[in-house]
Amino acid sequence: MSAEHDIPPWYKQFWPWFLIGLLGSSVTFSLVYLALSIHYFDGTVAQDYYKEGLAINEQIAKQQHAQRLGLAATLRADPRTGDIVVDLAGERRPEQLTLKLIFPTESQRDRTLTLEHVHDGRYVTMIDEPLRYRWYLHLQPSSGEAAEWRLTGEAHFPSEDEIALVPGI
Repeated sequence: MSAEHDIPPWYKQFWPWFLIGLLGSSVTFSLVYLALSIHYFDGTVAQDYYKEGLAINEQIAKQQHAQRLGLAATLRADPRTGDIVVDLAGERRPEQLTLKLIFPTESQRDRTLTLEHVHDGRYVTMIDEPLRYRWYLHLQPSSGEAAEWRLTGEAHFPSEDEIALVPGI
């Protein structure tokens, strides 16, 4: 009768190992996610997020002003030489333009370039390394905070096609 009721020791049974495995896998996944979140940390919320939120109205006003002025631009980026050429059409032609290249997911990859006016609405600059992936583009005069208009666009690099920059949101 004792042979029928022999219970094997705990380490030979399924359920204790199943429960230990669940706990061990949850600890392992937690440590992996912790390491990934530390490695790919994308920053905290800016201290002046409220002011930045209010500034969206200024950006919309700049884009509407560009539309009233009839401004539009085309951008070409040569992936071999690093030349960036912008042809600006419309009433305003400042001596310098600022081109902001904004990477959608990593702010440390953002770039700001100054383009010099060469002739008849054409602006040029060079970039040190080729662009890859998707970027948001903001083009405005280089007059600092007082830039009165802004053109926007989106590009996938490398590309030899013309990219339209328009006064849209």
